[in-house]
Amino acid sequence: MKYQVKDILRIEVAPALGCTEPSAVALSAAAATSLLKDKSITAIEVWLDPNIYKNGLAVSIPGARGGSGIDLAAALGAFGGDPRQKLEVLAPVDDAILKQAEEFIRRKKVKVNLLPDQTGIYIRTQISNAREKAEAMIADLHDNIVSLKLNGKEIKKHPLLSVTSKTQTEVHRLEQWLAGISLEELIAMPDEMDEEDFRFIEEGIECSMKLAEWGLRYGPGMGVGVTLERLVREGLLKKDMILASRILTSAASDARMSGAKLPAMSSSGSGNHGLTAILPIWAVKDFIACDDRIRILRAIALSHIITAYIKAHTGRLSAVCGCSIAAGAGAAGGITYLMGGNIHHIAGAIKNLIEDLAGVICDGAKASCSLKLATAAGTAVQSALFALHGIDVQATDGIIARSPEQTMKNVGQLSTQGMVETDRTILQIMMKKQFDA
Repeated sequence: MKYQVKDILRIEVAPALGCTEPSAVALSAAAATSLLKDKSITAIEVWLDPNIYKNGLAVSIPGARGGSGIDLAAALGAFGGDPRQKLEVLAPVDDAILKQAEEFIRRKKVKVNLLPDQTGIYIRTQISNAREKAEAMIADLHDNIVSLKLNGKEIKKHPLLSVTSKTQTEVHRLEQWLAGISLEELIAMPDEMDEEDFRFIEEGIECSMKLAEWGLRYGPGMGVGVTLERLVREGLLKKDMILASRILTSAASDARMSGAKLPAMSSSGSGNHGLTAILPIWAVKDFIACDDRIRILRAIALSHIITAYIKAHTGRLSAVCGCSIAAGAGAAGGITYLMGGNIHHIAGAIKNLIEDLAGVICDGAKASCSLKLATAAGTAVQSALFALHGIDVQATDGIIARSPEQTMKNVGQLSTQGMVETDRTILQIMMKKQFDA
């Protein structure tokens, strides 16, 4: 089967409220709770893989007034989540639900279990009341509910299952197809876009800009974006296209990772990937002679496509920071396309970015992700500019191959094979820190 750009956008790009890992935990809890006749919950228990655990540990949750934690995500999902909204499951959460969830946790009614040897995305949540036990399991994708049980009995047919099972199959097939095509074919895909596709990309820009504007207005989280903006006003930095892309992207991450109740348009299962894939390109457009709406939107679509291509090799979650490597490479390719680069320039930009940022680790989702997004955004612009001026990393260097396709596959090998022990070590450090606290 040959996929069109419309298929990639539909399967890989979607709105997500808050960080996708705690949102997935909340979705699992909300799905299980929806099966109970009596919503008087007495206990919540969650089992999850190391990467969901790592990314759900410290990041702020939407509607939680700065609160964080896997236990809180599960409780919020159970008491107020709407599983029909998928990764926007926490949209209905208000202060009353937050208070109820916090009291439940204070009474030690939520238990979280780490499955250290589990690979891939895995979340299983059991919700109990006085008479019933309901269970939901998510696997492979953040919103992919593969199993629902009530009192130990498997539910074979349910609206939450029918939608997500189809999505799982689609994503798997798409990733297999993407892994086997060339960069030339990827670059040609945006030419197929129609007005419906263009409007969808614009929706993503609108979501991303609302987050960036929130971040610049209120300076939440680490306040990386607003601090860079302040340094410009103080005359300590000059706002060129590199800095503009860093400001916009990090400000949006500041807002998202601090729990702002605004959705991001995720890319390949991650809202921060979406911010990195979209906002550097949107920032660069203001510095070049290009007011062509269609070309700008095609550049962002190409960024999503390249991001999906790399994620097909690295996996959804890993020890490598996908915002830096996958979405950063996507942005570098999109910026080069926007500035009139050909396939050789785009290939060079991708290789430049990967060589520059290949060592960036993922040490969980949290406020300081804004620093990594700022780095990725600025490096994406620099990589594009270097490539357009004939500066390319050579195939003799490190993990860089002769072709961009093989280079991206090498990143996948580094992620899935080379950094397994790194991921375990990161998690050990994080858990020890939590225990010591």
